[in-house]
Amino acid sequence: MIAIVDYGMGNIRSVEKGFRRVGDDVMVTLDPKVISASRGIVLPGVGAFKDCMANLDKLDLLEIIKAEITKGKPYLGICLGLQILFSESEEFGLCKGMGIFRGKVQRFKFGDTAYTAAKNVLKIPHMGWNTLRFINKPPIFAEIPDNSYFYFVHSYYVSPEDQDIIAGKTDYGIDFTSMVWKDNIFAAQFHPEKSQQLGIKVLNGFKKFCENN
Repeated sequence: MIAIVDYGMGNIRSVEKGFRRVGDDVMVTLDPKVISASRGIVLPGVGAFKDCMANLDKLDLLEIIKAEITKGKPYLGICLGLQILFSESEEFGLCKGMGIFRGKVQRFKFGDTAYTAAKNVLKIPHMGWNTLRFINKPPIFAEIPDNSYFYFVHSYYVSPEDQDIIAGKTDYGIDFTSMVWKDNIFAAQFHPEKSQQLGIKVLNGFKKFCENN
């Protein structure tokens, strides 16, 4: 089964329902033994980076998740599940992440003063539908056309040091990294579970990857 990590933050039930729609065996869990026995790990999350890391640490989940990722187990990170892969975040002061990838999580800094070409004011958080432009298309996105729309809710974005892990970008005042991929690790700033049929295709793509790896 696929383990959906429930550490008290995020749309856990929406993610679970999404996987059940594609007919997958999933378990919402905070048990390290279940995570270790799973064929894939999904870590969703909405909220503050520091709270996310604190909750995972308090529940003794950080080390098992990091160990399973390092061993090559398929991992899907959603929103905070993307951000905590990196070295640190500047949210509410510097906070260390898992350090799977080098780089920092930074805040959009344009406030209410930046405008798109259509003269729309850009607000923080970045909330709503926006396009995903592939830089290096991951296999779990095989059925997703370039420049498809996905649903975003975030005020911070990742800045990877290693450009080779950047799988997709999105324009919101700046051209920011909205998706990364390296080997068994897939992570997105947007929310597949809120992105209707295309989001379901992403979850199904991850399911198939877990079955074949």
